[in-house]
Order: sequence, then C-alpha cells, then structure tokens
Amino acid sequence: MLIPKKVKHRKWQKGRSRMRKTETRGLQVSYGQFGIKAMGSAWLNSRQIEAGRKTISNYLKRKGRVWIRVFPDKPVTKRPPETTMGGGKGSVEYYVFPVRPGRVIFEVDGVPRDDAREALRRAGFKLPFKTKVVERHE
Repeated sequence: MLIPKKVKHRKWQKGRSRMRKTETRGLQVSYGQFGIKAMGSAWLNSRQIEAGRKTISNYLKRKGRVWIRVFPDKPVTKRPPETTMGGGKGSVEYYVFPVRPGRVIFEVDGVPRDDAREALRRAGFKLPFKTKVVERHE
C-alpha cells in the first residue's frame, strides 16, 4: 500500500471543502494511451488505489503498463472508540489523496483498446466516485 516515507508534519488539519471545484492539474492522459478520469470528488485512500491497480493488472493478465497518477500523502487521524473529550488529537490511521473532478487517476498503455477500456471500467467500480474512461488525443 502507498504511504509516504517521510512527512514534514505528522498531522494535518482537515482543510476547507474545495471538492466541488474542478481540478486544474492532472487533466490530460500524459503517460499511457488510455486513462480513467474522476467525475466526482472524494478522499481516495491507499486501499482504494491498490484495489483499482490490482483490478487493472489482473484483467490485463499483467501485460502492458499501468501508471498511478495520484499519491496519498494527507494523513487522516482517528480517536480510539469510547474515549472522553480532551487528550488531544488521535493518531494517524491512514493516508488519503483529495480528488477533485477532472483528475486522471490511472493510465494504461501497451494493450488493445477494448481490453484497456474494460480494465479501466472495472477499476472505476473500486473508486468512491463516478469515473469516465478517456483516451489520449495527439
């Protein structure tokens, strides 16, 4: 699973909800020929990214090449159950990547068009938002 080796700050604040605005970076298919684009917004955790990656590589029988265009580096903390208020912030449970609409999540190359589209479509079911399969336009 993807986690950062080293972080500048161990715990982050949640941040404001800018999730409805569209993404400004990572909009084009850059590395492969086909990609899967987020149509909604959510926090994408490392387990969901790994589930999508496994689905793609399984369907393609490990042929071709897969790129992961996101990396979860935002820590999410959690307090233990049945603890009283006070005592500070909880420990880091997992890491997420905040996805906004328009961001390309995975890219695939080196496989036939139909296989790539089907693999990416299946990977989209593992993600917490609606997705669209996109192609590179030269």
